[in-house]
Amino acid sequence: MNEVIHIHEADFQKEVLNSPVPVLVDFSSVLCGPCNRLLPVLNELASDLGDNAKVVAIEVTMNEGLAERYSIAALPTLIVFRGGKEVHRMIGLKSKAYLREALTA
Repeated sequence: MNEVIHIHEADFQKEVLNSPVPVLVDFSSVLCGPCNRLLPVLNELASDLGDNAKVVAIEVTMNEGLAERYSIAALPTLIVFRGGKEVHRMIGLKSKAYLREALTA
């Protein structure tokens, strides 16, 4: 069973940009209500995806460089990376079905 992987900026290259599978990155904060409501959805999605994709969470207050590099202005911001490139960006709460479609499309 896969789970959301919580990473720091030092792991971003390895876990996201160099990933052989698509990655959904959740830029969020523990102080953000909508972010906290989204976490169970992300955990379910990660479990459902198995080894076909992964879900990564980044705490923006501890990784300000990444937040700045990807112009994160609202939380939660979700970005799909494929082959190390940003291919889709979403802001706010999204359903599991919507996120799955964005990740696998």
